Amino acid sequence: MTDEEPLPTAEQVTAASGGEGTHPGEPHAGSAAGRLNWLRAGVLGADDGIVSVAGIVLGVAGATASRGVIFTAGLAGLVAGAVSMSLGEYVSVSSQRDSESALLAQERRELAQTPEEELAELTALYEAKGLTAATARTVAEELTAHDAFAAHADAELHISPDDLANPVEAAAASALSFTLGALLPLLAILLPPAAWRVPVTFLAVLAALALTGTVSARIGGSNARRAVLRVLIGGAAGLALTYGIGHLFGTAVS
Repeated sequence: MTDEEPLPTAEQVTAASGGEGTHPGEPHAGSAAGRLNWLRAGVLGADDGIVSVAGIVLGVAGATASRGVIFTAGLAGLVAGAVSMSLGEYVSVSSQRDSESALLAQERRELAQTPEEELAELTALYEAKGLTAATARTVAEELTAHDAFAAHADAELHISPDDLANPVEAAAASALSFTLGALLPLLAILLPPAAWRVPVTFLAVLAALALTGTVSARIGGSNARRAVLRVLIGGAAGLALTYGIGHLFGTAVS
């Protein structure tokens, strides 16, 4: 290494150890990537709430003009959807956390029982990444001396022991995002006069879907226009279908 080659600053080392970006404009490092995943999940949950409850209230509105019936159906859909989303997220994240905890516990046992074999394994992992055998051995020895468990969790399991997903937080976030999304079509169908309910709800839902589509595309770094177009076409088709079915069967039953 020459004197001209830049060395990391103390701030960069601290940021790297905490999973943060080490220079401006690096949003996907460590915990930042985790926050983006939470944001993406929240947007998708809100999108589910918008589409699900909009389909219910428009379908019922196609069959009856009774505000009470529409409100009851929409509220039932909101509650059922929020509970379903939160339970599904809780079960999914709990299973993931249990699997990761089991792998971490097994790694602790292996480090306690066969430390030399684990050191050889860590060396092999770094050698497979492109380091020479001697450098890989040095890196493995230094990381083992610093924190053997953390080194193996990162290199072998790709798990951060201090950043396991929380199923309760995930379930609450899922329920909240679904509820916030579902409130929009519910209010849009209830507040306007009867003659304006369907068009107002239709436009409000499409505007909300365009917004969530834009946010999702920005988070994922994809083309926002294409994403919005997809979600608008799908949303409009779904809303038209549910309203048409409600109108058709409502008229036939009555």
